[in-house]
Amino acid sequence: MGNKRKISSLISEYFIFIIFIVLVAILAIMKPSFIGPRNLTNIMKQASINGILAFGMMFVIISGAFDMSVGSTLAFSGILAALLGKGQVPLIVPMFVAMLAGLCVGIINGVGIAYGDLPPFIMTLGTQTAVRGLALLACGGNPVTGLSENYRALAAGKILGIPTIAVFTIVVIIICSFVANKTVYGRRVYSCGGNLQAANVSGINTNFIRVSTFAIAGLLAGLCGFLMTSRVTIGQPTAGESYEMDAITACVVGGVSMSGGVGKPLGVVIGTLLITVIANGLDILGVSAYWQKIIKGIIIVAAVLIDVKRKRSKA
Repeated sequence: MGNKRKISSLISEYFIFIIFIVLVAILAIMKPSFIGPRNLTNIMKQASINGILAFGMMFVIISGAFDMSVGSTLAFSGILAALLGKGQVPLIVPMFVAMLAGLCVGIINGVGIAYGDLPPFIMTLGTQTAVRGLALLACGGNPVTGLSENYRALAAGKILGIPTIAVFTIVVIIICSFVANKTVYGRRVYSCGGNLQAANVSGINTNFIRVSTFAIAGLLAGLCGFLMTSRVTIGQPTAGESYEMDAITACVVGGVSMSGGVGKPLGVVIGTLLITVIANGLDILGVSAYWQKIIKGIIIVAAVLIDVKRKRSKA
């Protein structure tokens, strides 16, 4: 019985990783070009934006909330970066402005939820609409073109054979994983998500923690806006639509509980890769984009259902 329980526990813990490996193997057999260098590079680029967004979302969900505004924040910060990315100023300036804009949106979300006692869905849905309007207002509803050559080349370049945009993602993953697993702040985020009232009674400044998690999500969404603009070589006010759902899906599929307090950075990495591989594989197999949305919705529901069942079995 003891061995069976250990095996069952290992399967449960590494279930998503097993599914990922099996899926990659099936796609490689069906389409050998799936594991070709060109497509693997494409997968890394596709996973990069969602991966960065997902790690920001991870902190928010673990703290017991979620953020519906990161897609709009990405678009707004991308427009600001594009307006400043035409070569008149160093490249660091549009990146800084984009991240600062995202940080401001995140802080507004956090303050409204922590101090205004607004439900996260209502608060972030409001900022989602408002910030999308700001993106359209900033560019007059038109795409921003004329980016400098250095800006356009950023996402297209490589460092030691790895796409530059993927290097940004790896750095974000390392920093966020360290913060979540090895710092007092990370433990307090988990505490707030596990039991907000108990965390407050134990002396944790829960309002600060909640505001800061939204600030992290906004900051990373701003970075994504900068990188996305470089990748597509144009600033689009409609960019990032439904990206918040992709980030939430990656987290939930990766084992981050929607009720808060549970989740691992490694799971978010695997969840991001799994979602990207599914989308990439369906594209290669010629599956309609409409069916892809249906499949993505089913994955979200299934992941949450598994999370609920797992919690009930432990209770």
